[in-house]
Amino acid sequence: MKSPLFPCAGSRALHAPTRRDFVYGLGASIGSVAFSALMADEAKKNPLAPKQGHFPNAKAKNVIFLMMEGGPSHVDTFDPKPMLDKLHLKEFVREGKQQSAMSSGKRYYVRSPFKFIKAGNSGADMAENWSHLAGVADDLCFFRGCQVDSVNHPTAMYQMNCGNRFGGDPGIGAWVNYGLGTLNQDLPGFIVLPEISYPQGGAANWSNGYLPAHYQGTPLRAKGSPILDINPPEGITRDHQRANLDLIAKLNQKHAADHPWHDELQARMDSYELAFRMQVQVPEVLDLSKEDEKTKAMYGIGSDATDAFGRKCLLARKLVEKGVRFVQLYNGTWDSHDFIERAHGNLVRGVDQPIAALIKDLKQRGLLDSTLIVWCGEFGRTPDNGVRGGTQYGRDHNPKAMTIWMAGGGCNAGHTIGLTDDVGMEAVEEVHHVRDFHITLLRMLGLDDNKLTFYHGGRFKQLSQFGGKVIEKLIA
Repeated sequence: MKSPLFPCAGSRALHAPTRRDFVYGLGASIGSVAFSALMADEAKKNPLAPKQGHFPNAKAKNVIFLMMEGGPSHVDTFDPKPMLDKLHLKEFVREGKQQSAMSSGKRYYVRSPFKFIKAGNSGADMAENWSHLAGVADDLCFFRGCQVDSVNHPTAMYQMNCGNRFGGDPGIGAWVNYGLGTLNQDLPGFIVLPEISYPQGGAANWSNGYLPAHYQGTPLRAKGSPILDINPPEGITRDHQRANLDLIAKLNQKHAADHPWHDELQARMDSYELAFRMQVQVPEVLDLSKEDEKTKAMYGIGSDATDAFGRKCLLARKLVEKGVRFVQLYNGTWDSHDFIERAHGNLVRGVDQPIAALIKDLKQRGLLDSTLIVWCGEFGRTPDNGVRGGTQYGRDHNPKAMTIWMAGGGCNAGHTIGLTDDVGMEAVEEVHHVRDFHITLLRMLGLDDNKLTFYHGGRFKQLSQFGGKVIEKLIA
């Protein structure tokens, strides 16, 4: 069976050591070998058991990751650019060129259709249509210095979610569960709440990648029963199910003993057992009808614009309460190439109240300090792409400037970190590649990216791909 505690996976690690095994073992003392063996044995018994992080004093224990798929426009949400008012519908000039690299035609600067306010005691910049979020502005930490590598949605989504533009790598939630385990063994440790249509790039955005299959995200359906067949067929009792599972386990264990390097089989066996336990917990967790009417109204449940995302946010709170380590919520698409006032206006209207309610609810329950909330898209948007003489102004993809904000979990609340240029085209202060943001997120959870590794494809791999640095200013 593959194990992150041994450098070589597969049957070779169980039999004659290779030269690579020998080299990696040179630095190990007898004590560390014994300790590693004990830890490996425990990991084999339950890969999702809670684990101690590398930094025990970290505040964040859980994550709620709000993924605004499509690329929200930072200059129309949280990064006002008065210069665009002066340049509105003037020809876009970039690095001496009079046309964008993304188009052969002329393009024009576009001002934001939204007015901005200074919210909270911190004076956070917000478009005024974020009327509910403005009430919790002092709980937010804004980061304007993040950059990514791709202008294409699928590759940018993979990079934001998995650290790699080309797919096939583990999602952030998979890495977090690999490093910390989860607090409730009767629920998946990584749960995803997608839209009806999966995001660009599909389920690979929450894949376990090359990590053991135990760590993959579990998506809940946006309509209908969140999990199909969660209840057994009529006439089938739990005793019947238990007997069937025991028989299947007996047969599978014999096969697993003969093929110990196939960890997928063990993961499948464990998933059967988890599904059996979930039949008791999941119906209660997913049932929002027992929440009081005041709470549901606070999340906007029952109102057309906010009902769908309000339910996701309330469910995320319940899942975190139950010990789920990582919950990711999707909303979109924010890909507003035209009619940005209408498109972004409707999208903000749908998420503003639910997100503010989530922050307030966690705070009043004493869970905000230990729950890190992240809000982001896969990239930002350009200051141009207007249409002269019309009102259907929109914006293109921009990997060099975006706004990410965090709340709770030990973030530097009440501060705005980083700066973009006068028109919002590029980050110019506290500039960091997304890998540094990932490393910072892990650190806030008590994990060291350089130590959170898995041996695959001939080398130790990590979320950041090849390392980076913590953005210290984002941490309180």
